[in-house]
Amino acid sequence: MASSFDQYQKRRLISSYFSVVLSVFLVLFLLGSLGLFILNSKRLSDNFKEDIVMTVFFKNEANDTVFKAFEKTIQSGKYAKDFKFVSKEAAAKAHKEVVGEDFMQFLGMNPLQNSYDIHLKAEYVTNPGFTTMERTLRKNPFVADVVYDKQLITLVNDNVKNISFWVLIVSGVFMVISVLLINSSMRLSIYANRFIIKTMQMVGATKSFIRKPFILRSMLLGLIGGVLAIVALISLLIYIANNYPGLDIFNQLELTIIVLVGVLGMGVLITWISTYFATQRFLNLRTDDLY
Repeated sequence: MASSFDQYQKRRLISSYFSVVLSVFLVLFLLGSLGLFILNSKRLSDNFKEDIVMTVFFKNEANDTVFKAFEKTIQSGKYAKDFKFVSKEAAAKAHKEVVGEDFMQFLGMNPLQNSYDIHLKAEYVTNPGFTTMERTLRKNPFVADVVYDKQLITLVNDNVKNISFWVLIVSGVFMVISVLLINSSMRLSIYANRFIIKTMQMVGATKSFIRKPFILRSMLLGLIGGVLAIVALISLLIYIANNYPGLDIFNQLELTIIVLVGVLGMGVLITWISTYFATQRFLNLRTDDLY
């Protein structure tokens, strides 16, 4: 009977440890993911902004000399991130693939124009920035038209501001929830040992002596949960880097390391604080209140 009871207690203890580690791991992983998202949010928004295209159409009189001079002007300017020349033949081919019909057979000619697709740097992806760029480009006598989506620019900038605001709010709320969840897990773990705590106190053990093994154990569980969270976060970063290389997720490696170390430190710190106050609560209870 004693052996069966001991095995039951052992399984119960292992289950308690596992639940604590699992809860710490999940909370820290989500918290770390949010931290990495905030760290890379500007890059994500910049990447999205720089996908907006400004198309510059040229008159048929424009030749290679005009195009080379235009490219030098764009390269020497401060607005453009990159640009791509699209010949009218390439544009006609792309149009044919989209529509499924060769419109030139009906017209007997190619009415499209040579053009450049220009991506502006993120800081200039605003209506004033695009307007300034457009005015500069239209001074070229060979430029036929400049086309871009003004409503999309306004929509992107407004949404980026709103998303940034709500991300900060969600971060604060999630931080509080994370602390409460880990604290709840640690309190349940200590609650299962409340009689042991009171017995040790009754035989003369000091509060610091009683607290010490519980705090060390909880810090170890927090450390294990933190390490697992870091492994999961690194795997997530590698997955993003391999599948979305344009985000350049490891560009801020030092800050990424700080976030990962912070996740580990938070796991240890929160479990230590939670265990301290949980044991203190049961140490201050009367024996009759334990039931």
